[in-house]
Amino acid sequence: MKNNILLRILLILAIYLGLKYFGGEYGRIILYPFTLLVTFLHEFGHALGALITGGSVEGITINPNGSGLTTSRGGSLSVILMGGYLGSAILGNLLFYIGARKPKWSGITLNIMAVLMIITGLYWFDTLYTTLFLGLFAIALFFIANKTNFDREVLMFMGLASILYIIQDFNVGPSSDLQKYAEIFVVVPVSVWMYLWLAIAVILFIWNIRMIFRGGIHDEGSIDDRALDDLA
Repeated sequence: MKNNILLRILLILAIYLGLKYFGGEYGRIILYPFTLLVTFLHEFGHALGALITGGSVEGITINPNGSGLTTSRGGSLSVILMGGYLGSAILGNLLFYIGARKPKWSGITLNIMAVLMIITGLYWFDTLYTTLFLGLFAIALFFIANKTNFDREVLMFMGLASILYIIQDFNVGPSSDLQKYAEIFVVVPVSVWMYLWLAIAVILFIWNIRMIFRGGIHDEGSIDDRALDDLA
């Protein structure tokens, strides 16, 4: 039921905020893989920006400190730069939406994420650390998707954690991208682009929440086939 979905969201939100602000060193350690997940989504967004504008990806790097780098050739630089922050916001919202609204797709989505990580780590190999992290994360996702019943909750946590991290880190995470973007559009300063990208990320999240609760939400186990068709 609708309240059930709301309870799940509030519980996941409480777990994330509890770990981040009250978990201390243990909370930081638990959230560390998700911090690197956000970096992966950010760099993957750059890669998608290059590919959809006719460019190619030379390599993707995820560093232990949470920073990252995507090396590309060709394509639209403005789209590539924007693809990091806004692309990761879109991907995070998509993961959260699927977990909340399409629970039957959760396991499939985790498997797809795992495959993308393996492809990224091998095909766009740049550093051993990047490949090892993506490989281990992919194995964890495969295990959760195929051997547990927590695929929905994990997907929602991944999506929500990514969204909140992106919004909280707006003035630090995309700083280099914003600087380069301001160099392309010299009339508009960095601070304007920073708040514009933040506004888009927040609007996406609000729109996503509205989509999740639009027309009422029901748990998968409590609806019939006709209702499933209506939701789709």
